[in-house]
Amino acid sequence: MKKVVYPGTFDPITNGHMDLVERACRLFDHVVVAVAASTRKNPLFTMEERVELAQQELAHLDNIEVIGFDILLADLVRQLDAHGVVRGLRAVSDFEYEFQLANMNRQLAPQMESLFLTPAEHLSYISSSLVREIASLGGDVTKFVPPGVQKALQEKYNR
Repeated sequence: MKKVVYPGTFDPITNGHMDLVERACRLFDHVVVAVAASTRKNPLFTMEERVELAQQELAHLDNIEVIGFDILLADLVRQLDAHGVVRGLRAVSDFEYEFQLANMNRQLAPQMESLFLTPAEHLSYISSSLVREIASLGGDVTKFVPPGVQKALQEKYNR
């Protein structure tokens, strides 16, 4: 069985993330959506909330699981006996950082492959940080996130 990990902060999960998970599910037998603790990023949602939102929004897919993690990604991939990681590239600006991460991960776990997917063109500009900023200012994020996430953002910002 070909298993991959799609790691990220998912603060919150967006339609762009959803698109990449759905694409990965068509390519691989099993996809583990791994929600990083990322305390240094000071996330809006707790890791538990982000895991719950991702589980809720990805429930229509039968070959995924959503977990939280707070260890090295290379160690997580080994623990899960996965073949590698899937990462999203929205723009050329993402490539340099992702290339550096892929090479570092290869040094930490030589058997780990990094695969890059691009979201659908109409989703390529969406980022969690922009979604949070729009939502914090009372903007409409319905085009950028699933309905459950929109509701969670409204509750976080008391709107």
